[in-house]
Amino acid sequence: MDVPDAAAVAGPAAAAAVHLAAAAAYAGFQWTVRVVVYPQLATAALAPGGEAPFPALEAAHSRRVSRLVGPLFLLLVGSTGWLVVAGHGSADAPLAVTAAGCTAVVLAATALGAVPQHRVLGSRWDPAAHRRLVRWDGVRVAAATLQLGLALVLVLR
Repeated sequence: MDVPDAAAVAGPAAAAAVHLAAAAAYAGFQWTVRVVVYPQLATAALAPGGEAPFPALEAAHSRRVSRLVGPLFLLLVGSTGWLVVAGHGSADAPLAVTAAGCTAVVLAATALGAVPQHRVLGSRWDPAAHRRLVRWDGVRVAAATLQLGLALVLVLR
């Protein structure tokens, strides 16, 4: 009887488990931003006298959130890469590649959509920029949620 190579068995399973943890952490972060942080920014800006100090609030938000999102992005990109490599040639490869696509969407929506809107908001309160930011955030929330679902499927297979 052939005994399976332990590295071959543990590699994909370990990659899927680590990716599930990364995807869950990022999705939780992104949903918190969507449901709590961005609405709170608008509430602060729209409060009496809130427009004047808003750039400082936005700068503080950006500084603080980058301390969390930077490591989360590194974990997400690293675990996605491991997932794709570990699943290469297997039945899980299409799910791993789709998860990689979700990571790419999150990064692109952040760089091309959210960051430019945060730059506008860093100079002044702009309701249109905030609406655009929330729309871009919807793309990130959808991609993060899909990625979490894919990661869960990969772990449960």
